[in-house]
Amino acid sequence: MSTRVESPSIVSPVAMIIGSCVSLQLGAALAVQLFPELGPWGVTSVRLTVAALVLLAIARPAVRTWDRSQWRAVAVYGLALGGMNAFFYASIERLPLGVAVAIEFLGPLALSAALSRRASHFAWVGAALAGMALLAVDGLTGSDPLDPVGVALVLVAAALWAGYIRAGAHVSQKVPGLGALAVGLAISSVALLPFGVPAVGHLATEPSLLPLVLGTVLFASVVPYSLELLALRRLPQRVFGILLSLEPVFAALFGFVLLAQEVSPLRGAAIALVVAASIGTTAGARADARRSAEGAQEPPAITSEIKL
Repeated sequence: MSTRVESPSIVSPVAMIIGSCVSLQLGAALAVQLFPELGPWGVTSVRLTVAALVLLAIARPAVRTWDRSQWRAVAVYGLALGGMNAFFYASIERLPLGVAVAIEFLGPLALSAALSRRASHFAWVGAALAGMALLAVDGLTGSDPLDPVGVALVLVAAALWAGYIRAGAHVSQKVPGLGALAVGLAISSVALLPFGVPAVGHLATEPSLLPLVLGTVLFASVVPYSLELLALRRLPQRVFGILLSLEPVFAALFGFVLLAQEVSPLRGAAIALVVAASIGTTAGARADARRSAEGAQEPPAITSEIKL
């Protein structure tokens, strides 16, 4: 008599990643509208500080019980988180949102390729990279040339994003629950404090900006990072990285709807490649999960890791 083994469902974590992509790009589109008043670094500082206060109140991390290795892991993760956000926001002051996200995604794509074990994973990485290349070509050949300073800033953000995935993966094994996220956000906000103080002073004289600030905090920090925290505990890290290829799709959408940034045919072709890569990766993750549940000798690589 055979016993049927239920494979762990990946539907829920995939839905969480999609929700995170939508929320992040909506938050970025809201943040762009604050740049003329607060500057990108000031917006980043205020956003991370408010998010830290909210999550510290919710999570109430037991920091007194943390040892030195836990504090070190959280500190590295928090600095990577703050740097990634600050450089990305500085870049979208100079670049279209969809193009900036496409270039930034080179970081996690490179990490996903490095972690892949099978030829099919490299094929899907290649499809996603082709989509990123089309987005880059669209930005270079369109009516508005790409700002070289903006490109340099987003490449730094890309490198920090890859480091942030690794740091978050490590810290998720060290600190349970939302404690790492809350304290990491607090550390990143302290690092950006020199930019935050002038921004808060400006907000005190312009309270009409507060709804935009709160919307940015909610959609660009609290919601997506919490969803990603839960999702990466259930998905292989390489799968998580490629599923985030949906982000340029939503960046282009919200850039068009909220910022009047054009979506060209070339960008539409790039979106199709990105979606194909996401579908293929999801199918591969389901097969990996089934084999793991049935006792296969080769389990999915690097499970239960966090991207915060």
